[in-house]
Amino acid sequence: MIKAEQKPIDEILRSIDPYNKILLSGCGACVAVCHAGGEKEVGLLASALRMARKKIGKTIEVLEAAPARQCEPEFASELAETVEKVEAVVSIACGVGVQTLVRHFPKTPVFPGVNTTFLGETVMHGVWEERCQACGNCILEKTGGICPISRCAKQLFNGPCGGSSKGKCEIKRETDCAWQLIYDRLKTLGQLYKLEEIIPARRWGVESRDSGPRRIVREDLKV
Repeated sequence: MIKAEQKPIDEILRSIDPYNKILLSGCGACVAVCHAGGEKEVGLLASALRMARKKIGKTIEVLEAAPARQCEPEFASELAETVEKVEAVVSIACGVGVQTLVRHFPKTPVFPGVNTTFLGETVMHGVWEERCQACGNCILEKTGGICPISRCAKQLFNGPCGGSSKGKCEIKRETDCAWQLIYDRLKTLGQLYKLEEIIPARRWGVESRDSGPRRIVREDLKV
């Protein structure tokens, strides 16, 4: 799921400095799971913003909301009546959620309250690690289900690089070498023969973000 971290409160305060009535909108999906932008975090941040403004003798009215999924138009549209009552919006959903609100409410300033970081997995309570960069051409079937794009510091398709030692990455010694993990996984599955296949270099300019926003179109779902 998408993982994010809340921005420093001073940064949020600077963005809303000209405004005295705002909507603080979270999201009940990805950012709620990583405790960055769910209903609970909306309440905590709203209280912190009120106290910070009161401390400098400048009050602020903060309306609170936490739609189920801020990135979906039908849920974002539920905020319409509330948005009409405020001067600006602070979104603590991911960057997609922020831009969804921008598209729906073009006359209202919308500010991000979190830094969207990566697509990740919960490895233990309170710890999340990147697992996918949404590169658009998945090769997990060739690498035992372990992504060399997100988990190898050098993003090697045909590893290892030769710099790893005792199963650890030479770039970050505390990090497992992705290609050691891939080798161990394929060995467990009896599929080491897959390492004999050379994975072609990726044409990033065509297959990734360098050619502009990517789009998925399902004609069978369009109305």
